[in-house]
Parts: sequence; C-alpha cells; structure tokens
Amino acid sequence: MGGKTNFHTHSVYCDGKDTLEELVEQALAMGMDALGFSGHSFTPFDQSYCMSLKDTLEYQKEVRALKEKYRGKIKLYLGIEQDFYSPESTAEYDYVIASVHYVKKNGEYLSIDESPEDLKSFARDFYQGDIYGLVEDYFQTVALMAQSKCAFVGHFDLICKFQEQAPLFDENHPRYKQAAQSALAELLQAGKIMEINTGAMARGYRTAPYPAENWLKEIAKNQGRLILSSDCHDKNYLTYGFDLPLIAQYEKYINKSI
Repeated sequence: MGGKTNFHTHSVYCDGKDTLEELVEQALAMGMDALGFSGHSFTPFDQSYCMSLKDTLEYQKEVRALKEKYRGKIKLYLGIEQDFYSPESTAEYDYVIASVHYVKKNGEYLSIDESPEDLKSFARDFYQGDIYGLVEDYFQTVALMAQSKCAFVGHFDLICKFQEQAPLFDENHPRYKQAAQSALAELLQAGKIMEINTGAMARGYRTAPYPAENWLKEIAKNQGRLILSSDCHDKNYLTYGFDLPLIAQYEKYINKSI
C-alpha cells in the first residue's frame, strides 16, 4: 500500500508500552514515512488510562523535541485522541482524533470498552436490561462527533470490541443497525474521515478491524474518506494488519496523510 503511516499511536504517557523515541526508532526501522502520536486526553472522571495534566505537558514537549531531532528522517506529528467527554483544549496539537469511550447516563460515565461484564452490568443497572438502549446511546454520542473539529473519527463501532469473544447483542438487529446507520450518516454528511482501526486485532479481541465490513461498504458507497491506523499500544504492532486483503479493497478511499 505504498509508504506506511500511522496517526493513532499511544506511548507510556498513557496506556502504551513504549517510549515516544522507541516508537520513532521502530517506525524508522520499518521504513515508515510518517508517525503521529495521539495520547489519550485527560478525563478527570477516569484517570486510569489517560495522560495526567502534568504528563500532557511533558508529552507535548517531548514530541516537539523529537520532531526536531528526527527532522529529515521521518515526519512526526503531535496529536491527541480526544475523548468526547474530555474538557481539555486541543489548541496545541497538529491534529485531533475524535473518539467515544464512554456513555454518560444518569450522571455516570460508563466505559464501553473495558470488559463485557461491564457492558452487561450497565445494561442491567442503567437500562433495565435493554442492551440496545446502551447501544443507541453510544451511537448517538458518536454522531455528535460530526460537530468536532478533528482530523478523523476513531473506532466507529468500538462498542463491538468484545462481540467475537462474548457477544452481547445482534449487530443485525434493527435497533443496532438503525443507531449505527444514523450516526454514520451524520458523520459522512459532515465530511468526517473515518478510521480503519486494527488495534483490537493486535490485542487479540477481534479478527477484523473497526468498523465492520458492512459499514466500510457504506462509507465507500457514499464516497467517504478513510484513514488506516493500528491504534498502537505496542511498537511491535505499529502497522499491524495493514496488508489485510480486506483493507486493500478500500485503498482508493484511504488517506495517507492528515
């Protein structure tokens, strides 16, 4: 697929395994053209995986230093993966990934990608056992990303992270399809670039990338744009799955830069 790039990359500043420079060196060893860092934005209600406010400043400083150090060798970008509920400014960044990791219900922030057990309990405790109510609230939140000033929208159907291992709902159910279709239509109408994300594959949760193939077909049908990323948390998987035949089918829709 030509020169490889990745703009969804996590380091030890949040929930990744590697330092920023280790990731740069890996990218160079792989002959990559560009690498964008995208630490998780600070979320005050859940600090278990995101960058702290102090580390955010250190992260910005180090990425800028690395951009100078490796100038002429590889293009580096200072990005942020901005959760929908993060209150932090994005003014300092070269680009923003707009993502939804939580559904807010009755004043509580429900993490939708932590475990299938959590999703079951959320459906029971907040939706009277109606898992599709949770699904609908998730996609309604995703749809609001149409208003975001972002380079691209991250992992569109993240709520399906555990579906292969512990299916909790039917992705062909009319309520699921309607919720996802409505959200995707809003995002495409707003001209948002959608992400093909292989991260859950690299971590063993899925055998196919986000979004599901039916949504990839919908994006292509509407002449939408895509960007390919590994949602990297481990340098050894920096371009994981990029050569999949499924992804090659959509090459003409994939942006190689932000």
